[in-house]
Amino acid sequence: MAVLAVAAGERGGGVLQPLDAAGRPAGPVEPVDDLPAAVAAREAAEHPRWVWASGATLYPTLLRAGVRVERCHDIELTEGLLLGHAGRWGEPRSLAAAYARLTGAAVPPDPPPRPVAPPGHGQAALFEAVVGPPAPGIDALTRVYADQLARVAATAHPGRFRLLVAAESAGALIAVEMAAVGLPWRADVHDEILAELLGEASPMGGPPRRLAELAARVAEAFGVRQVHVDSSAELLRAFARVGVQLPNTRAWVLRGVDHPAVPLVLEYKELYRIWTAHGWAWRDAWVSDGRFRPEYVPAGVVSGRWATRGGGALQIPKVIRRAVVADPGWRLVVADAGQLEPRVLAAVSGDARLATAGAAGDLYAALAQDSFGGDRARAKLALLGAMYGQTGGGALPALAVLKRSYPTAFGYLEAAARTGEAGGLVRSWLGRTCPPGAVGSGDADDAPVDPDAGADPRSPRARAARSRGRFTRNFVIQATAAEWASTLLASLRAELAGVGGELVFFQHDEVIVHCPAELADPVAEAIRRAGARASALLFGPTPVRFPLDLSTVTTYAQA
Repeated sequence: MAVLAVAAGERGGGVLQPLDAAGRPAGPVEPVDDLPAAVAAREAAEHPRWVWASGATLYPTLLRAGVRVERCHDIELTEGLLLGHAGRWGEPRSLAAAYARLTGAAVPPDPPPRPVAPPGHGQAALFEAVVGPPAPGIDALTRVYADQLARVAATAHPGRFRLLVAAESAGALIAVEMAAVGLPWRADVHDEILAELLGEASPMGGPPRRLAELAARVAEAFGVRQVHVDSSAELLRAFARVGVQLPNTRAWVLRGVDHPAVPLVLEYKELYRIWTAHGWAWRDAWVSDGRFRPEYVPAGVVSGRWATRGGGALQIPKVIRRAVVADPGWRLVVADAGQLEPRVLAAVSGDARLATAGAAGDLYAALAQDSFGGDRARAKLALLGAMYGQTGGGALPALAVLKRSYPTAFGYLEAAARTGEAGGLVRSWLGRTCPPGAVGSGDADDAPVDPDAGADPRSPRARAARSRGRFTRNFVIQATAAEWASTLLASLRAELAGVGGELVFFQHDEVIVHCPAELADPVAEAIRRAGARASALLFGPTPVRFPLDLSTVTTYAQA
């Protein structure tokens, strides 16, 4: 396969350079006046792997010019993976930073994320001006690429890590393409939903009628004239005045309180979230020309899951999904990988008995039949408890059965937890590495502790260690599940090139393809092939199945 390095220049031009398999220059630098046209010509003739600094920066420029590429190597994303693998998660990962590390120069910080511009709020120029010092040139790009290839080859499992880099780089292409295509969205249906749930919008810009009515009823239930229900502090004071002391106003806490205000507060909170996150202002900002176009961020979460910048695409409430409607004569093919994380545990742990259960259509039911006397709920509680660190209380008896019946899988999770508690790093199946420190623990003192050193289990350090253990226990599974999903997505993109249809949405373990109605069945088969390929690429021959629940619908809410 041909490999071509590409760097943008000024006024729409740039440079290309062919590279060999080790990343070294295999020909002279080729200046071009029209970079999109040059890339299009070479793509059609050679289908190369493009090496560029950041797909998030360059690929939108090419796509706006009508140029799609088949594959790439994203320097910035790869540098982030390699830094994490070396225990240096979070260090600057741009081409400039990577080149500075390679040459011993001062490492510049990564530039701040550019402001998110919702659709219709200004169109970017074909080649946007870059603020700050000029980016390193083609020589820096090729040297960093060669260095990255060498560092990947030095990892414990280079074949797996190469797959991780390929999937991550493909994800960058897909993210830009999905944002350009957009998720079909009916603004009129959205308005109908909002009117049904919230009533009329306030002409003064305040809460809509339904929220105002609920707020009045909450105040009446507390026997006062007014309560700002969206203020947690004011709600806590209102409950305290009626003799109810609460630690917070989270829904699960409120559900345990017997007071007439509680159901009203819960309904208000649910509707308030819809109004603020997906109400009329959101629709005006993010939906245009029948499409919702968020900015996707591949591997925006430490586990490798995707995130978005603006628009809240990965938190669309179920009731709002009624507004996601296929175009006339088109369909949405929705695929969801059920029970993905438990199946990943079965595949990566090497536990033969759990893998046999993972060959079933319903893993929890097979587990229940095998070891839990047919009690599916108990089997699910045990497996999820083991993966998420819920190892106390009512889960203990079920966990004891799991440990006895599936010791290899249980030991895999326990080893990850112990490594985290001791301050060590754990890796996913392909090599994504957890960040150092107690990420997400909420404890200020995240220094590692020796679990056998007799430390006070109630001390902040011990609590931090346990929290990190829970994080690393789940990281090895959740990050691998994210890798399976990313590989599925990359495989599906290649499949759709021959079948037709548009990738329009992806979150965690769910993907949506928008296609003409007559292509729905071929698209469904393409998704199944992509799932099978993802499983084979990651895990090779394994009895564990990764079934996809497929539905062909006209609106997302039907899936």
